Amino acid sequence: MNSSIIALFETLFDVIYLLLVWGMVILMTVKMTKVNESDRKTANWIRLAFILLAAGDTGHVGFRVLAQVTNTLDKPVIIFGAPMHLVGLGMMTTAFTVTMFYMVFILVWQSRNQQKGTWFTNLLLAFGVVRIIFMALPANLWGDLVPPQPISLYRNLFLIVQGMGLLGLLFYSAAQKKDQLFMAIAWMIVLSFAFYTPVILFAQKIPMIGMLMIPKTIAYLAVAIIAYNGLWKPKRIYK
Repeated sequence: MNSSIIALFETLFDVIYLLLVWGMVILMTVKMTKVNESDRKTANWIRLAFILLAAGDTGHVGFRVLAQVTNTLDKPVIIFGAPMHLVGLGMMTTAFTVTMFYMVFILVWQSRNQQKGTWFTNLLLAFGVVRIIFMALPANLWGDLVPPQPISLYRNLFLIVQGMGLLGLLFYSAAQKKDQLFMAIAWMIVLSFAFYTPVILFAQKIPMIGMLMIPKTIAYLAVAIIAYNGLWKPKRIYK
């Protein structure tokens, strides 16, 4: 398939996704009074998680669209006196906010299950902090078009470990309490990692694998829709 057609498809998909995810954030905000009082704290944490995700992806997509419009997708531009690729800056933005997304989702789990912080949840939060510090290292070369290895793999390992730990918490609690809502959310997060992991491992050698970011993104959107249907709708789908 022609690379320009692929780029156009990716851009259109990203724009539609952003409209949908921001639409979900707006709905969550406007309809917050529909949430049961006992679930209000959990709902607020979920909304914050998706505000972060949407904000980061807006930066990512915005930089990519700007690069395509200015015909600088494969060319560096001068920012603060240094040559940088806009796509690389977009990846840095979304890498930071997706880390925060999972850190907030640990707080979502605590709120849903009325749990205080434990050594395990604190450890998972610490993985997020370490990843953010790791991402600040100059070796990440965020201004480059293609993420450098092996540092790209190393920084993503922190996210994967954090995500696997969160999934363990979600599945355990959902199974114990027969919580269909959070069981469904957990499975969507599994799908997101299933699509994301091959990108981390093989996208450098097989660029087309990067297309798996599309179903990964759909899985995130599904989490928002499932959460909204479970907590915001007056007649709940999930009990």
